[in-house]
Amino acid sequence: MNKVTLRPHAQPAAPASVDALLRELVAHLRQNRTQLREEWARRIADARLLTAMSAEETLAEANSVYDNYVEALETGTYEALQAYARNLSERIIPRGVETEEVVGIVLLLRDVLARSLFAKYHEDFGQLNRILDAYEPAANRIANTVAVGFVQERERVIREQQEAIRELSTPVLQVRERLLILPMIGIIDPQRARQLTEQLLRGIRTNRAKVVVIDITGVAAMDSNVANHLVQTVEASRLLGATTIVT
Repeated sequence: MNKVTLRPHAQPAAPASVDALLRELVAHLRQNRTQLREEWARRIADARLLTAMSAEETLAEANSVYDNYVEALETGTYEALQAYARNLSERIIPRGVETEEVVGIVLLLRDVLARSLFAKYHEDFGQLNRILDAYEPAANRIANTVAVGFVQERERVIREQQEAIRELSTPVLQVRERLLILPMIGIIDPQRARQLTEQLLRGIRTNRAKVVVIDITGVAAMDSNVANHLVQTVEASRLLGATTIVT
């Protein structure tokens, strides 16, 4: 009787790890860097995003964002991308670029890269799906990082602008040596009253003022809380050595 030898079935190759898939993705993005960046810049122009910037500026920013994007995919860290997003926001927010434009260009980049992957792996849908599964979470986090960085910077700019407006609305003026005048105009709410006190006391200390004139003839309305705050301001000025005259 012939002896039958059983051979173990060949085991299928273990699927590549997420890190290996991302390394393969990064290699593809670096190899096709010029083509993909130019395609992305063209898509930005077609979508009429970043219109406050010239075509040359848009391409330059696309180059930098692309490189930071690929670095984040490669390293899995986002600090450099966050720093660049803040720096970019500082430069483009004053030019009127809106949040939806920034989110839009990041989503366009993700679309450009996804189309490139479809073209590369169109004959191997299994590998395509594995790479997309590894890429999507990282791409979403990158988009969130850029969007949050832009929104935070925009909020900071708005706060600074509001502070500047408030300071202009309650200017402490030095009329002569050690004499200050604070002309108040419009409606005084509790927040503005607190700021008034801070500015006045700072002005008294800075100018070593002895007399302060608070002109409230231009105030449209003042409730009891604001009136009490004004009394406290007069008392605080007295403690700093300044006599306050309310007109």
